[in-house]
Amino acid sequence: MSSNTTLTSARQRAQEQSLPYAGAVTPIEAFELLQSNPDCILVDVRTNAERDWVGKVVIHDTQHFAVQWSLYPGGAQNPDFLQQLATITADKNTVILFLCRSGVRSRHAAKLASESGYTQCFDILQGFEGDRDAHGHRKTVVGWCANDLPWLGA
Repeated sequence: MSSNTTLTSARQRAQEQSLPYAGAVTPIEAFELLQSNPDCILVDVRTNAERDWVGKVVIHDTQHFAVQWSLYPGGAQNPDFLQQLATITADKNTVILFLCRSGVRSRHAAKLASESGYTQCFDILQGFEGDRDAHGHRKTVVGWCANDLPWLGA
């Protein structure tokens, strides 16, 4: 699927679901966008502890960034989120794919960035680990890991 087709599908999801940001992509679509569009970036909004202890996405360093949505320990919202995002890209038309564990914090990040003038914010549905399976484990049902996309475990 081409980058334009993927973004069109993602934007259609936004319209269908009345999302307050540009759209939503599956993990596979996100990976395809990153491969086909070198200007597209992925912003992992999980805590540093999650990335260190659970695992990290493996893509080109010029496309992969970390900006915590909430801080560890305690879970307080990162008061510098937008400022840190601006240091990654000041271009408010950059295609930004937001990723978290299961797709909740990434939606909040996409919404806030959109409200701050970023025009191409996309949530990565299902997140890095996805939902829990019947045994309560993540990384097996849906999400970046379950789709066997490149990642490095802790």
